[in-house]
Amino acid sequence: MSKRQSQLQPNTDIPLLTLRNQVLFPGSMLRIKVGRPRSVRLLSNLIRAQAQGKELMFGVVAQKTANTDDPTSLSDLYQVGCTANIVEVSTPVRPEGDGAVDKQNTAEAKYFTLVIEGVQKFQIQQIKSSTPFLRAQVSPSTQSSAQVEEDTELHTLKKMLKEAATEALKLLRLPKSKGMNSTLQDADKTMDIICAHLDASVAEKQAVLVEQSLKARIKLALQLLHREIEVLKISQQIDSEVKGDLSKQQREFYLRKQLKAIKDQLGEGSASDSEDSMEALERRLKEAELSPAAQKLADQELKRLTGMQPSNAQYSVSVSYLETLADLPWNKSSDDVINLAKVREQLDQDHHGLSQIKKRIVEFLAVRKLNNKGKVPILCFMGPPGVGKTSLGSSIAKAMGREFVRASLGGVRDDAEIRGHRRTYVGAMSGRIMQGLLKCGVNNPVFLLDEIDKLTSDFRGDPSAALLEVLDPEQNSTFSDHYVEAPFDLSKVLFIATGNEMKGISGPLRDRMEVIELSGYTIDEKMVICNEHVLPSQCQEHGLMPEELEMEGPAFEKMITGYTREAGVRELQRKVGAVCRHVAVQVAEQMEHGEDARPIKPCTVGPEDLHAILGPELYQNDLLDQLGRPGVALGLAWTPVGGEALVIEVSIMAGTGQVRLTGQLGDVMKESASMSLSWIRANSSQLGLAKLSTGDFLQKHDIHVHFPAGGVPKDGPSAGVAITMALLSMFWGRSLRSDTAMTGETSLRGLVLPVGGIKEKVLGAVRYGIKRVILPAKNANDLLEVPASVKQQVEIHLVDSLEQAVNLAFEEFPRGAPRVELPLTASL
Repeated sequence: MSKRQSQLQPNTDIPLLTLRNQVLFPGSMLRIKVGRPRSVRLLSNLIRAQAQGKELMFGVVAQKTANTDDPTSLSDLYQVGCTANIVEVSTPVRPEGDGAVDKQNTAEAKYFTLVIEGVQKFQIQQIKSSTPFLRAQVSPSTQSSAQVEEDTELHTLKKMLKEAATEALKLLRLPKSKGMNSTLQDADKTMDIICAHLDASVAEKQAVLVEQSLKARIKLALQLLHREIEVLKISQQIDSEVKGDLSKQQREFYLRKQLKAIKDQLGEGSASDSEDSMEALERRLKEAELSPAAQKLADQELKRLTGMQPSNAQYSVSVSYLETLADLPWNKSSDDVINLAKVREQLDQDHHGLSQIKKRIVEFLAVRKLNNKGKVPILCFMGPPGVGKTSLGSSIAKAMGREFVRASLGGVRDDAEIRGHRRTYVGAMSGRIMQGLLKCGVNNPVFLLDEIDKLTSDFRGDPSAALLEVLDPEQNSTFSDHYVEAPFDLSKVLFIATGNEMKGISGPLRDRMEVIELSGYTIDEKMVICNEHVLPSQCQEHGLMPEELEMEGPAFEKMITGYTREAGVRELQRKVGAVCRHVAVQVAEQMEHGEDARPIKPCTVGPEDLHAILGPELYQNDLLDQLGRPGVALGLAWTPVGGEALVIEVSIMAGTGQVRLTGQLGDVMKESASMSLSWIRANSSQLGLAKLSTGDFLQKHDIHVHFPAGGVPKDGPSAGVAITMALLSMFWGRSLRSDTAMTGETSLRGLVLPVGGIKEKVLGAVRYGIKRVILPAKNANDLLEVPASVKQQVEIHLVDSLEQAVNLAFEEFPRGAPRVELPLTASL
């Protein structure tokens, strides 16, 4: 449109056109849209001047920030730009109205679309004015190729630039004219032309435009070129792969059409295998009696599946989803057979003892018999391993005539294991609840959630929170699995959870369950269980007939006390299994010698035979042998595997008044030891320990309190009484009764406070052969849970204060001191 401009002279005053997100290079063309008032005024002025035959020079410069609407200062603009020619001006369009073309007054337009061509680089020295448009004083920028001495590095860089530019032109599919070959011989022109077409930021392009050193400028351009070439190569590769996939799918589509036509001509049926499967799937969905929400989802998915080719990757996903909907027991229930007499018989047949749990189960079934539409409670059996929690769930299912489903939750850390995965994920499937219902085929099974206290959580979610909906009778009637999507009624399912300790269960989840505690078995109960349940089942498992193995009662007792130490009977089962294997070897050898008739001569196992079969005794009941010395007391503790006896040792030695506590103790137990020592010091006069009243004795001696078995962490608020007795025993130099164990927390006033786990602790004391137990008086109601047979084996003393505990724990009171009679406020 305009003539070629003359060369720019130093300190020339020219108008400026500012660009957003674009950089103009010498020799390159750029299509721009101009609409800002200053720019429109500048172009209007240039068009009028050209109409009058005048030639006006103007410059184009990029602004630093695209958000600047009206750049007027040098800080808003890059300092290096390019003079330009107007090559073409498109007919302007009115910004208002219906977009009619204005052919009468192009110079008065408010918007321009034009093509400009870069001519010469310049550098802005200062902004002269901003009205009616920007004007600046500029000087020409030195050409990077001027007066540059050719060397090996520069020659190599030019060659690399030419090769990269040629490759980029091929990938960009730009037309390569005859003039392009001559352009590629000039490094500056090559960089200007290629960089103008690259997908780079304004700052990167401006860096190439500004750079004066030819070598540095080529290196910058090569970086941009190589990056663009890699992007173009990857784009072409992806494009070819997509086209290849489409071609493959089209080819398979035509081949399938041809195959269908061939089958029709051969008379092999007009319906393909996929159509047959579709009909079968539709029939299964109708027979499943889906809920309205599920039916709506199934209809939508079937509609999508009808227009989908079997080769489509989504086809198998949709079919799997519809099959899951068809297989879920939306309205399939098993009939409850509730006969309370048979229920009691079944529970007694499968489990010995556990009277409280059996009573609760019978109560639940009685309520279900009277009202089978009421809400089903969520039972939680909590107790040590091996006491029969899991097998109880199976017995309940047998007694009710229901299906039994078990899901182990130990180590589950993803809430999708409970709620399922959304179908957008690869390999998505329903959660464990829906999977269990799919396996059993009814919507009212006995569903056992095993090891519920072993749930964990991480960045993938909290499965215990997902269980809140499952185990809430108010919500589980509309349980939503992420994979199934349609609400499913879980209100008919009898959920039973099991665990070892309550601290692993969150508060909201614990609130939704009815917790039933299962304590460990006594020795007498274990002997009955071993004789009536364990031995017959192990004989059957090892191929022995009942008549071929006889175990004497003393053998059972020795096996229980000398080879196992547990609350349940799991380890006992393994030991009985070892005896059965020993007998199985003898039976097999006798059969090899011609005695084929079964049963063969029975094998009787007595206590004297266990050493040869099981080896030496694993547990020596030598705990009481550690007592009978000053400074040694015996406490009782609760553990997840039952009650345990705990030895406490105290030693006093010359030192600097330090108190050391060892044995891997927790903070609560350390505080109990500190409180016990404070109570003794506060009541030293009444206790006959005048040497402690002044403090000189303690400043010159160290006290060491130790709990043996340091590899086992110990903590809990129940060791206060035992620690106090151990300290008094050492201070007095008198031993405690060797047949007495104690539990209970203390206060600074000498009160004995209640603790938990009384039943387990008493059972543990009996297991260790302890004859006397000192317990807090406020735990008297907990003794109701202790079996009467256990109470007959141990002498139980209830105390309210440390004064009573002292008088019961020692062999006899120290010589010269009266029996302890302290007021409850003596330590204040």
